Amino acid sequence: MTSVASSAVSSPETARALERAARRERLDAADARALLAATGEDLERLLELAGALRDAGLEASGRPGVITYSRKVFVPLTTLCRDRCHYCVFVDTPGQLLKKSKPAFMSPAQVLAVVRQGQAMGCKEVLLTLGDRPEDRWPEARTWLDEHGFASTLDYVGHIARLVTAETGLLAHLNPGVMTAEELRMLRPTAPSMGMMLETTSRRLFEEPGQVHYASPDKDPAVRLAVIDDAGRERVPFTTGILVGIGETLDDRAESLVAIRDAHERHMVDGQGHVQEVIVQNFRAKPRTAMQGAPDAELLEYVAAVAVARLVMGARMRIQVPPNLSDPAEFDLLVRAGADDWGGVSPLTADHVNPERPWPHLDDLALRTAELGFELRERLTAQPEFVLDAETWLDPAMRGPVAALADAGTGLARVSAAASDPDAFRRARSAPSLYDREPGEPSVRSLSERSETKRPTPTSSARQLAETAASDPGALDDAEWVALLESRGDDLDTLTATADDLRRYTVGEAVSLVVNRNLTSSGLRPAPTDDPAAFTLADVGAIAADAWDLGATELCVQGLLPPTADPEGYLALARAVKAAAPGLHLHAYRPQDVRDLADRGGLGLTGALSALRDAGVDTVPGTGVKVLSERVRALVAPGDLEIDRWIEGITAAHRTGLRSTSVLFYGHVETAAERIAHLRLLRAIQEQTRGFTEFVPIPLPGPSGGVPLVPDRSTLDEHRAMVAVSRLMLSGSIAHIQIPWTRVGREASAVLLRSGGDDLGGTLLDGRVKPEAGIEHGLELPVTDATAIAARLFRPFRLRTTDYLEPRRPGVPR
Repeated sequence: MTSVASSAVSSPETARALERAARRERLDAADARALLAATGEDLERLLELAGALRDAGLEASGRPGVITYSRKVFVPLTTLCRDRCHYCVFVDTPGQLLKKSKPAFMSPAQVLAVVRQGQAMGCKEVLLTLGDRPEDRWPEARTWLDEHGFASTLDYVGHIARLVTAETGLLAHLNPGVMTAEELRMLRPTAPSMGMMLETTSRRLFEEPGQVHYASPDKDPAVRLAVIDDAGRERVPFTTGILVGIGETLDDRAESLVAIRDAHERHMVDGQGHVQEVIVQNFRAKPRTAMQGAPDAELLEYVAAVAVARLVMGARMRIQVPPNLSDPAEFDLLVRAGADDWGGVSPLTADHVNPERPWPHLDDLALRTAELGFELRERLTAQPEFVLDAETWLDPAMRGPVAALADAGTGLARVSAAASDPDAFRRARSAPSLYDREPGEPSVRSLSERSETKRPTPTSSARQLAETAASDPGALDDAEWVALLESRGDDLDTLTATADDLRRYTVGEAVSLVVNRNLTSSGLRPAPTDDPAAFTLADVGAIAADAWDLGATELCVQGLLPPTADPEGYLALARAVKAAAPGLHLHAYRPQDVRDLADRGGLGLTGALSALRDAGVDTVPGTGVKVLSERVRALVAPGDLEIDRWIEGITAAHRTGLRSTSVLFYGHVETAAERIAHLRLLRAIQEQTRGFTEFVPIPLPGPSGGVPLVPDRSTLDEHRAMVAVSRLMLSGSIAHIQIPWTRVGREASAVLLRSGGDDLGGTLLDGRVKPEAGIEHGLELPVTDATAIAARLFRPFRLRTTDYLEPRRPGVPR
């Protein structure tokens, strides 16, 4: 348990407010202000009171010890907006959309394709998020709506929400910003719940030039409070909350929480108000915004705000904290502060509002929740109390769809088999094709060294294949996948555009990179030598410590030890790394290396993997294979592990809890059909183990590689086709497609990031200790250079960990 105690002396106001909270009296704004300032022992007492109140509420609700979440698909319906918030990276201007080859609004077919993938993964909520009334500022938005027959953006929101439920049975949660009472009434039959953050009641932040909400008409606190009140009058289950750390004062926070409670209580029906959950969200600074230099919300201030929200709102309110905006190590404090809901978490799509903050893996979230003494349970977009009283709170049009997904006894979500059913994705599909582009709508620029925007004119069969692949990878047979892989010209442009749109609307816009260093374990020696690539165990510690000092979060180690070396060296190397740099993630040992330890060390495969985990290995490279074909192995790499033994090794690693990368080395003797078979086999493994973190299509260089599938097709086009097909074929299975910048170069990498790729791999620091001991030494991609690549694509950049989470160490490396 994390302690927040210190020797700070209580103020009389805080002591009085704590006494009132202990008696469970109704707190006013002055009480809330005093509690928000609590520190030390007062903060400990505040957390104790808030946690006890939460527990009493859960007991009264019939679900003691339960923390809830919603499994969702995040759909960014449009990123145009009429506001100018100083912290936002969600919005685009029309000019930015054009440079990204991104439509003004997602089409119905695009939405359905992404939603169906989420449906196959067990999602039940479709979060429709968008900018406020973009047609009031941007003629391009007005034109799009007119051309498609919609009176307003909110009219289109309602259409999409109805379509989603009619076609898939999933439930929309509408988050379109400010709405009038009439618009709330119009949208109520399309969704069981809606939401809009109050953020703050501070008029200073809205009215004062230079402040966060200045010149943003929809951030007027009076307007937003009116929306919350109107939602109550219209009996709309409503989500709202506050944003902590945007320049507001403690008085502002206190007044905001009390204002939400008062609006909630004004619209009680049989003791139940319409505010279904209050989000307490911590501000996180984002690059390329006016607030990029502002500090993140201070942790203990944020925790105090969560606790005060609980005490102000009472036992029956759900208090939500977004898990991707906090370090998992901080979850203990948030739960102690009275939180009982993690909000929406997606196994498929990115948090498009916070693209630099990935969702936690649901298995990890369940485990961490259990470690804190609670059970993680899935709910619907409407909280259980509103589901169980559907006659009062749900429009008649929504009662049937909600009942179909709800547990009748608890109001929580029914347990779904879809997430573990590999055939559910295909059965779910009956949609129109993905990514239909309307007449006159700009297409993605040709990424093959063209400088002017041009609409591809593909053959109808090529377009149909690409759209079907994006909507349902399982619907294409091998011959159809081969046809896509062999695309050229306008057909290839359409393929890469489709793949890149799929990337955009699933994993998001962020380009990611891990700060790492390589070490080739084949160079381990018992004593120093003159070989610059050789090193000793003492050197290992120095290499690891140096990498950590340079800002690395990962050390990648792979390679067979010399046959005369003691196989215990694999374990000793891992221990040396962890002894020197305990926080460094050790990504170590291919299946062939593990097999060497298993066989020569007499441990067996399971024993070797367990020993490696105990020694400090965190994840394993999925390398050591070119193509999953014995024919290819025999011709190109007969010394590699046999294919069946590689599969056995990688699946055993996954089942031991060691996630891995996955790769394909292409451009030698393999056929297009063998590449497709390789991808199918990776997807089949992933359906069993969920252990692959990314896929890396790697071209082979030199005389043994660079053999094109299509005669006279350029090298860049060979890579574009491979990346695009990888994105489409692995969608919904392996989320991240990594571009091997060391093989294709930086300029081509930028092109491939617009062909379905989302990750640049690692920085590959040489380090100051034994730089020659790492494969690909002499090649570095500094963070500043990777950031520049993303900026040229008008995409956000984020540093990641090996397993695509947020780095925990402070500071920005080189």
